Amino acid sequence: QVQLVESGGGLVQPGGSLRLSCAASGNRLRINAMGWYRQAPGKTREPVATIFSGGNTNYADSVKGRFTISRDNAKNMMYLQMNSLKPEDTAVYYCNVFSGGVVYWGQGTQVTVSS
Repeated sequence: QVQLVESGGGLVQPGGSLRLSCAASGNRLRINAMGWYRQAPGKTREPVATIFSGGNTNYADSVKGRFTISRDNAKNMMYLQMNSLKPEDTAVYYCNVFSGGVVYWGQGTQVTVSS
């Protein structure tokens, strides 16, 4: 099985920055793709950014130019650098991994953007 642990969330003012981290662990870990999703209260969970094994990335239109996804394959780590944060970015952010034909989710980390 794959275990995912997110960290780096917290309270930040509008225009501020945060960096989220996702640590993946498991036996014979082979990660095909990783991504970040978020879910605000009363809203559906939506994809924010994804990164594939070949290095290609994809971003939601709402975060393009502000967020950057990256990964360290050797350390099985994934990051989301969030700049110019807006109140509408407030949500629980989840790490998502596709590995061995199975989708895994972390427990989420809260990001709150408020004055």
